[in-house]
Amino acid sequence: MKALYSVLATAIAIGAGAGLARAEGETIAVFTKNQTNPFFQNVRVGAENAAKQLGAKIIQYVPTKPDSIPEQLSQVEDVIVKKPDSIVFTPVDYKALVPGVEKMNAAGIPVVNVTDHMAGGKIVSYVGIDDYKVGRATAEALMKALSGKGNVVIIEGVKGSISNQDRTRGLTDVVKEHPDVKLLATQAGNFQRLNALQVMENLMQSFPKIDGVMAANDAMAIGAIEALDAANRKAIVVGINGTKEAVDAVKAGKLLASGQADPFMQGCLGTIIAIRSLRKQPTPPELYLKPSVIDASNYKEFDMPVEARACPKWEAVAPN
Repeated sequence: MKALYSVLATAIAIGAGAGLARAEGETIAVFTKNQTNPFFQNVRVGAENAAKQLGAKIIQYVPTKPDSIPEQLSQVEDVIVKKPDSIVFTPVDYKALVPGVEKMNAAGIPVVNVTDHMAGGKIVSYVGIDDYKVGRATAEALMKALSGKGNVVIIEGVKGSISNQDRTRGLTDVVKEHPDVKLLATQAGNFQRLNALQVMENLMQSFPKIDGVMAANDAMAIGAIEALDAANRKAIVVGINGTKEAVDAVKAGKLLASGQADPFMQGCLGTIIAIRSLRKQPTPPELYLKPSVIDASNYKEFDMPVEARACPKWEAVAPN
């Protein structure tokens, strides 16, 4: 498997050949933000895959109302009562859920944080991407396709979300580096396909010429493409996350590129680290996936259902 990961220099060195002990039947609770975004479905599939390989069990906690802070806080109360061995936690809001993590800490349940870095509370490890760098890589792919000139728009995610802030900043900074590219507008699509479709419809009404669209996730990129198709308008579109729907769109020639966030791998690695920690094996305090972009040159590597993928062996991703 290609090396897709980089670990901060502060990571604890792991001995060569060190593997996981035999499964002990641990129970891991996995928290994600919603049922509607394919990104979080991929996180859940990755977590299930890793747990199955290692003989652990997964309990999934997903708000019925997408991105509901009160509901996720209520689920935190429930998980504390059930007291699993460990928790793999994606917060709906990285600040608002700090009290929830602190309650888990007080209950003595170790927490591995994935995707959105918590603003507080004690965590065993963080697994994710550098959203700013992925945003930059995605925008650079679009700039190249536009030959460094044209009119572009940004459809950002949920305002206040740290991943949205960093991705949007990366997209915007690259545009600023190209004087012949004009950023017409930045509007929020809340990381949802339908919202982005409506935003794109509004943008097309306001701007008769849009050459490029940068969406802060794949679901919104697909929504933008649907709006463009319905209006018989053409623009080059990029997204972020590397989901299967994005790979399919790249394959079909509808999406130029998707910045690779690999949520499946984030679910895998977060769960593996949770189990390693429970088994008293070394774990890094932070693990970041290397920024990359899926496009026509490499999409075949990812052209499979997420359920058909397999989590890597720890030795393949651990620091040397």
